[in-house]
Amino acid sequence: MDKLIIEGHKTLKGEVRVSGSKNATLPILAATLLTDEPCEICNIPKLRDTLTMIKLLRSLGKTVEFKKNRVTVTSKEALKSVADYKLVSTMRGSFCVLGPLLVKLKQARVSLPGGCVIGIRPVDLHLKGLKALGAKIEVENGYVIAKARQLKGDHLYLGGAFGPSVLATANVLMAATLAKGTTIIESAACEPEVEDLANFLIAMGANIQGQGSPRLTVKGVKKLKGVRYDIGPDRIEAGTYMIAAAATKSNITLKNVDYSQLLVLIDKLKESGVKIEKGHNAIHVKCVKTIRPTSITTYPYPGFPTDLQAQFMALMAATPGVSVITDKVFPDRFIHIAELNRMGANIRREGSVAIVEGRKTLYGAQVMASDLRASAALVIAGLAAKGRTEIHRIYHLDRGYEGLEQKFSELGAKIYREKI
Repeated sequence: MDKLIIEGHKTLKGEVRVSGSKNATLPILAATLLTDEPCEICNIPKLRDTLTMIKLLRSLGKTVEFKKNRVTVTSKEALKSVADYKLVSTMRGSFCVLGPLLVKLKQARVSLPGGCVIGIRPVDLHLKGLKALGAKIEVENGYVIAKARQLKGDHLYLGGAFGPSVLATANVLMAATLAKGTTIIESAACEPEVEDLANFLIAMGANIQGQGSPRLTVKGVKKLKGVRYDIGPDRIEAGTYMIAAAATKSNITLKNVDYSQLLVLIDKLKESGVKIEKGHNAIHVKCVKTIRPTSITTYPYPGFPTDLQAQFMALMAATPGVSVITDKVFPDRFIHIAELNRMGANIRREGSVAIVEGRKTLYGAQVMASDLRASAALVIAGLAAKGRTEIHRIYHLDRGYEGLEQKFSELGAKIYREKI
């Protein structure tokens, strides 16, 4: 077990390269189950979640090599239809093997997923979409058991109580590529990670139109081929470093980043007084001494990402004045409030709303990470705070941030890992 030590209140300076997208990597790796031909995927971040998905693919019969941010997936034995609890229960993204296994093998037995504790996240939309394509599905002993002699295209609505689901869209999209006929998915997730998956599938020979929009049209094909593909940049990692620069009143440059995917965050940071300039595959963040408070409400893309809500709350906690943070995607995603308050923040929760009375100064403390993005929020708070911060349970960070302490160290932060 490791902990992260931060000696805060230091200005950051320099460049940081953003890694490949974690949230695009996981379904794209799952999509390699749709072909027997080799696939080479580049710009893969070395993360705990990536390694878990690789273990899952190997357990399903794939041969996988991972070297220098490049994964090669080949088939040397028959594909297995059972995704085991020990792997799927640790990471929600692994549940997206259900669609590919079902359409490829006509049956699948996949454990119900696990992951971060950020509120109730049912798999009902996954099952609804696959049932619409003709699957017979039962839930038994903690497993989803799905069968279908032949999936058939349908016109279906995939919206939920809190909007579209990224992973449900991915699961149904992958299954539809080899289904018979045409599938139209209404209220599909528009996130760049879904668009990345669709582009990967198109490169494999899938017939997909509408990627990046709420309507996906998929004409089933008989076979998909192997392909070489580059994963796009991680917009959540990029946003985390941008918010960290604002919290520490710093000037930094992000490389390997898509400006267009971060427009809503850029808008809010500019509203707070941060200067942001667009470069060639780069973003320059220039901060002033005084940051103004501003309120946010999370929505599905292109709205403010729920995956940046905790980090932005840390910024507002260190910004004098009152801001209101509302999460419309995961209304219970506020476990980090108590830990930020341990550092001197003044935040109170009222349902799906957090009211932040920002302080001029936060102070270092011993804190506990509850989930992936809450961990990043505590890092940002620790960088901005006076004194020493110790963050425990940082295995959450390793799930979604490649080389975080190294990247921050290269920017001038005093941050290091220590074994307990």
